[in-house]
Amino acid sequence: MILTKDNPAPISPASVLTAHDPVDELPLPYIEMDANGIVTRVNRATLALHPSEHGELVGNKAWDFMLAGEKETSYASYLALMESGNEPAPVYRTLYDRTGKYRIYELHRKLMRDGEGRPSGIRMICVDVTESKKDLEEEYRARLWLESVIASLSDAVIVTDTLGFIHTVNPAAEELLGWTAEELTGRVIEDRMPLRFDSSSVEGSDPPGYRRSLEQRFKGVAMAMNRDRKEIKVEIGTSPIWDKEKGTTIGVVSVLRKVRDAV
Repeated sequence: MILTKDNPAPISPASVLTAHDPVDELPLPYIEMDANGIVTRVNRATLALHPSEHGELVGNKAWDFMLAGEKETSYASYLALMESGNEPAPVYRTLYDRTGKYRIYELHRKLMRDGEGRPSGIRMICVDVTESKKDLEEEYRARLWLESVIASLSDAVIVTDTLGFIHTVNPAAEELLGWTAEELTGRVIEDRMPLRFDSSSVEGSDPPGYRRSLEQRFKGVAMAMNRDRKEIKVEIGTSPIWDKEKGTTIGVVSVLRKVRDAV
């Protein structure tokens, strides 16, 4: 049931069967707009989401259905796009739909051009990403919170992946080793922080290599080499990082504390 500005009336069921317009059969909302942002064509999926109390969609500007705070900037961006003629990247827009709420849609857009290649409008597919974007934002906030916790610890913390490449260090680790986070991140921990263990200080087993630290916890005292190639006596504890969902080890967290010998 494709509606256009020139054909606002619904097509009869018989016509739909014979037309077989693939755009109309798309499961996602499809919209076409002219160079001024007037909606000229929509498909069934779009009409199913459009609030009936808002009147006709075809023949009106798409910005009439957006959040007030987004209307002006979005419309200005659209006009600039028509002027530049550059193919647009996907964008996020908050739209009011038949659910009675504003939801976040990712718009995948493609310019329509006239016979001379100039932009004459745009066609787009709309994907509802409200839940997925909310989940990503929650994960982002959780990660920031965890990073803040690690950064606040007085002990040095170094997080590595399964291959031993350093993923995260906190300020205490930078201070202890003399390396900056940028200089440590992405480097192999055994290269940046070689350790020499005193076997008599190791609890429960012989000093482990990195592969062994992926399998069990470890605690002991060692001499760590800092950036100036000087040895620092540290108490070190390591623990495998366990991915509960996948049931696999995804890295190692190491906590170091400088040992001050008794006078």
